[in-house]
Amino acid sequence: MMNIQLNNPKLLQYNAYIDGQFLSGNKKDFFTVSNPFSSEIIAKVGNCGTEETELAIAAAKVALESWKILTGIERSSILRKWFELILENQDDLAKILTLEQGKPLAEAKGEIAYGASFIEWFAEEAKRVYGDTIPGHQPNKRILVIKQPVGVVAAITPWNFPNAMITRKVAPALAAGCTIVVKPSELTPLSALALAVLAEEAGIPKGVFNVVTTDKSVAVGQVLTSSSVVKKISFTGSTPVGKILLKQSADTVKKVSMELGGNAPFIVFEDADIDKAVQGAVASKYRNAGQTCVCSNRFFVHQSVCEEFTNKFVAAIKELKVGNGMDEGVTIGPLIEDKAVCFVDDLVKDATERGGQIMHGGKTLDSNPLLYEPTIIGNANSDMKLFSSEIFGPVAPIFSFETEEEVIQLANDTSVGLASYFYGNNHSKIWRVAEALEYGMVGINTGMISTTVAPFGGIKESGSGREGSKYGMDDYLNVKYLCWEI
Repeated sequence: MMNIQLNNPKLLQYNAYIDGQFLSGNKKDFFTVSNPFSSEIIAKVGNCGTEETELAIAAAKVALESWKILTGIERSSILRKWFELILENQDDLAKILTLEQGKPLAEAKGEIAYGASFIEWFAEEAKRVYGDTIPGHQPNKRILVIKQPVGVVAAITPWNFPNAMITRKVAPALAAGCTIVVKPSELTPLSALALAVLAEEAGIPKGVFNVVTTDKSVAVGQVLTSSSVVKKISFTGSTPVGKILLKQSADTVKKVSMELGGNAPFIVFEDADIDKAVQGAVASKYRNAGQTCVCSNRFFVHQSVCEEFTNKFVAAIKELKVGNGMDEGVTIGPLIEDKAVCFVDDLVKDATERGGQIMHGGKTLDSNPLLYEPTIIGNANSDMKLFSSEIFGPVAPIFSFETEEEVIQLANDTSVGLASYFYGNNHSKIWRVAEALEYGMVGINTGMISTTVAPFGGIKESGSGREGSKYGMDDYLNVKYLCWEI
């Protein structure tokens, strides 16, 4: 098993964190966590089941009574300390993240800072859970609106951002006065457990923040969705799994936040700054080896600039360095596992069979079967699987278009609607296209849109609810109307 050297060794934990303690663990029931680059086992983690999940829910229920009555200022102070501890341990947290997830270390450090920013933001928002007074409908009536925490929350988080996808859910929940049970991905549980270490050190009381580690996702998910104690489910992951969780949550009529799959268009109009568009395309497509829900998926380029854009795009990705995320200068790490490579490779083969031209890449490196070359496919068409599939890998298909109406129709021809991007300089067109795109987020002349201060989320089958910004508190609060006769 890999020997991991950290400045703060206690950040490495291998068992679930429930009710303020790390479980002793059952040596007969564990799952392994491997480094995606080397396939070397880096940890054996305690494998929780339904019993431990019930214990976590019960602990969160007990802790709720004292946590929710703290003032916003008191909760804010604790969250602020957690934020500071995360930044103090940024290097170690990034190392853990890269070892279990594979992304380049520089990206991992960026994710730690990004994840911490949600805690800082919502630490401040905890002080600003404002209600309203409404003019009464009768002379002797006064109407007040207050906001209260929804209660116990369950969060199910993915492997592609194993730090930030947790803090983006936990921070607003705790700021609002909720308690929470987190089930991280079985591929990347170590980042979640490291956050729990620092949460405890920051003074977050026992039972307020719980981490259930498991590879029994279906059974544990069923406990979380069926529990009458759990009042809200927050999930980031695939659309098919999100639909299952929605159905399961219906029986107890839970509040739900769903951040599901995407199929982001990246449009380049004829009046775009091509160099800037290429720069945005590289950032949007190849970050985290293309394994993000807001990655550009389909590149629509006006026919008059398609050749220029493609040539410059190819030249740009030739500068990217693929390899071990721990190595200096690496910009693209491995895909998370074998089946991810098979999925991406199948899309590329299908595209070539349907007339696509590989402009660069199109295969794994001989040195490592999980390292997939940054790939560009020209002459793409809507008959290809990658037109309707979320690629989740470093593959960029380029489609040519002629008119604004045509590209809007192509861009919107998908059941999901998370992120979208376009480049152009005509102000009238910018307004028209931004309003016409059926997506929850639109990047205009930028390929990077994720930020703490803006509402993150999609429409259509990309989910519901928003994370980050002032809107991020809404899903963790109930609105209560008080009618007072005087």
